[in-house]
Amino acid sequence: MTASRCPKCNSAQLVRNGILNHRQRYRCKHCAYNFTVDKVGKGINSYYVIKALQLYIEGVSFREIERLLGVSHVSVMNWVKKYQVKAPQNRLYHPTYKILNHKELSEFFSSRENVQGAGMIVTELGDKFMIIRWERFRD
Repeated sequence: MTASRCPKCNSAQLVRNGILNHRQRYRCKHCAYNFTVDKVGKGINSYYVIKALQLYIEGVSFREIERLLGVSHVSVMNWVKKYQVKAPQNRLYHPTYKILNHKELSEFFSSRENVQGAGMIVTELGDKFMIIRWERFRD
């Protein structure tokens, strides 16, 4: 990747100034600032970042999120740190979830027993749906 502007003064007057760690180094003629251009990594769609953080908040473990979304559990941990997401500490409820296709989802909601006595959220996971329920622990 080539630099087009100085990150310090935004000047376009740049010259090449050697190579550092296999990356081109540049010097700004205007402010004499030396810099290298960051590597362009594989970007992950923000849809997966948001879904992973939602699942984490709902109490789903990092490994389970990895299995559900197909993204590394390490990436999920890094996103949690980056965005400073805190999972709620509510011990009276515990989340349970199911992954259903469209037909199974309609059958699930057609039964009255499935929709009583718990909070519920439905979220899309590609061509499937995830239902997350909060149920009270029975003493």
